[in-house]
Amino acid sequence: MFIRQCYRRKNGKRQAYWALVESYRSERGPRQRTVAWLGKLDEAGRLGIQAAADDCGATSSEKQATLFDDEFEETEPRWVEVNASAVRVEDCRQFGGPWLAMDLVRRLKLDEFLARVMPTGREQVPWPLSSLVLVIGRLLDPSSELHTAEQWYPKTALPELLGVPIHRVDDNRLYRTLDELLPHKAALEVHLKQRLGELFALEYDLLLYDVTSTFFEGQARFKLAQRGYSRDQRSDCKQVCIGLVVSRCGLPLGYEVFAGNTADVTTVKQIVTIMEQRYGKSDRIWVMDRGMVSEANLKFLREGDRRYIVGTPKSMLKKFEQHVLSKDWHKIREGLEVKLCAAPRDAGDDDEADEDVVHTEHTEETANRAPDETPETFILCRSQDRWKKEDAILRRFEQKIEARLKSMAARCDKQKRDPLTVAREVGRLLGQNTRAAKLFKVTVEATEKGHAKMTWQKMENLREWATLSAGCYLLRTNVRDWSDEELWKAYIQLTEAEAAFRIHKSDLSLRPIWHQKQDRMLAHILVCFLSYVLWKMLSQLCQAAGLGNEPRRVLSELSEIRLMDVVLPTRDGIEIRKRCISRPSDHQQILLEKLRLKLPAKINQTEM
Repeated sequence: MFIRQCYRRKNGKRQAYWALVESYRSERGPRQRTVAWLGKLDEAGRLGIQAAADDCGATSSEKQATLFDDEFEETEPRWVEVNASAVRVEDCRQFGGPWLAMDLVRRLKLDEFLARVMPTGREQVPWPLSSLVLVIGRLLDPSSELHTAEQWYPKTALPELLGVPIHRVDDNRLYRTLDELLPHKAALEVHLKQRLGELFALEYDLLLYDVTSTFFEGQARFKLAQRGYSRDQRSDCKQVCIGLVVSRCGLPLGYEVFAGNTADVTTVKQIVTIMEQRYGKSDRIWVMDRGMVSEANLKFLREGDRRYIVGTPKSMLKKFEQHVLSKDWHKIREGLEVKLCAAPRDAGDDDEADEDVVHTEHTEETANRAPDETPETFILCRSQDRWKKEDAILRRFEQKIEARLKSMAARCDKQKRDPLTVAREVGRLLGQNTRAAKLFKVTVEATEKGHAKMTWQKMENLREWATLSAGCYLLRTNVRDWSDEELWKAYIQLTEAEAAFRIHKSDLSLRPIWHQKQDRMLAHILVCFLSYVLWKMLSQLCQAAGLGNEPRRVLSELSEIRLMDVVLPTRDGIEIRKRCISRPSDHQQILLEKLRLKLPAKINQTEM
């Protein structure tokens, strides 16, 4: 180490000040970094600092630590006279959030992994560090690459934590980082799965799979961007579908991106094959909702000796009417009952029309199999809360249709209306209220004079079944050694996958996608996935510390901790500049103690 004289102009005059500089070796050759800003020094001060630096460099690394590290602070204070009225704070930036995110990154060894797999070249900023800027920025302040580079990054302590100066981070560098990061997607998923398993002793016996979609702003002229069923109610935009696999506690194992017009049921075989190639078959149970169910998919799962718990179409409940009417229910908790049922002879055949029906195959083998010989078990579930919700929705649609039909019938009696026009109005009315449409039978006929005559009636038998089956849903599984309660609890874990999508879309701003190149779009989704891993890791730490399951509140509270430069003007005209971290409030200190985190007393300034 050595001291270096630097210059700056103040009030039109050139002034000198001193800095303590350290030389070190990096992957790109010898570099120098500023260890401390010393301000103005007289001759005695310069000689003293230089002697201390020479002595430090000539001895072991422990002596270097004694000069600068917190653990070896001077026992005797050094006093100077300070102009209290001129004390000021400069360059106040966010510290708590970036520091916490870097702690999560190091626990996951994400920085080490990226440094190992991402190639190094002649770039001024290594790709692993640029990748961390993207991931941490997406976690703390999700926005565009331009906003991250120009607005967010300069206002945080990441330049000090990463050692990357503000002027070396721009939107073009971040865009190029997306290109460099994408090829390592599969390896990243494997590393994160193994590391999360080590940290939290996780078991991946239950794999939860669900699909969502996210839309584009712009033309998105590439193959994966297609129009399809939009979960975001944006059918006017192109979209892609994302299939996500998570563990029973919501920690992700991996994901795949499909074209926007892909049906959920067609993704099962591909995602199961990819996960098994990556992590092995083991003794895992796949949990999926009814949108993934087809006889072809179930046959594929059974042929590979895979176990599953899946939902079924609503229309299949009719086959279990006697079980619904019986009273031998097992009460799991207040308002929730379940029971195990043998598979009916025609479990694979469903003749009733329903918007949730998927294509099934009914073979002679399943038709001739006795109920007790089938490899599947059905779990009938009934929820009081769900019954109240579904019955209220049905009644609202029913009343709306009934009022409208009365009005239309009266109008036909008073006016000479065209039968085709009336029939179209009836079809449109029933199409807008599909939940209750099957409860009404409507007939539109032409009179002798060619005028429309409309008659309608309510199907009371269907109304009774709708009331009886409200709140009921049916699951099917080939797991034979679990109780009905265990099977139901496993299926309910699908809410973790749904919660993962909500976090991606709301807290991490996955949607909308503005990128107009396919690879950039895929890399954007990968960055959101990595940020979600940090989110879930913090969630696990919060749960272990008894802080609940809301990491956003912890991030928000700790993000208020600041890094700042405190400037102390002395009587001698020398300004002492100290880079300090704000003292945490009582609430912040409780969070830090619960999470077993300790703020550093100071931060050494390092630059590339």
